This record gives sequence, C-alpha cells and structure tokens, in this order.
Amino acid sequence: MLYAIISEDVKNSLERRLAARPDHLARLEKLRDDGRLVLVGPHPAVDAEDPGEAGFTGSLVVAEFDSLETARAWADADPYVIAGVYAKVTVKPFKKVLP
Repeated sequence: MLYAIISEDVKNSLERRLAARPDHLARLEKLRDDGRLVLVGPHPAVDAEDPGEAGFTGSLVVAEFDSLETARAWADADPYVIAGVYAKVTVKPFKKVLP
C-alpha cells in the first residue's frame, strides 16, 4: 500500500538539512531503485523553486510499504530525523487516484 510521509522542519533547519542530505537522498534513491517511490520533495519556505537561505518548511514522501508500521519505522530512521531537521513527522495511508 502507499503511504504519505509528511514532515515539518524545525525553524532554521537549512544547515542541518544540507549536512544530512546525502544520506537522506541515498535512502530515497533505494526506494526509487526498488520501484516503491511515487514522489518525493521538499516544501520551499518561500514561493520559489530555489528558496536559497529561506530554506524549507518540510518534505513529502509518497512510497509503497508493507504496512503502516513499516512506513513509520522507515520514516523514524530518516537521517533528517536523526539530525534534528524535522519537528514533526506524520505517516498515513495514501490512495493514488490520478494520474
């Protein structure tokens, strides 16, 4: 089943994000390579493709996992969680309708 992992950053998270980004991306690339990743990306803090020093307010991952518990465990082990980038992470089932 698909699950949405909706993460909200702590304030001024950009430096922590940049430090943990290579490990964070490696885990996402594994999901992609396994054919389980639907979409992923951050939420810019300003209305711009590249928010620069404004940074980001959070992230969204939609991916396939065996269960809600498995999705939560995966989210809990994210390098951004470990680095203190995220203030809150919500994991819930997701039903893709379109496209």
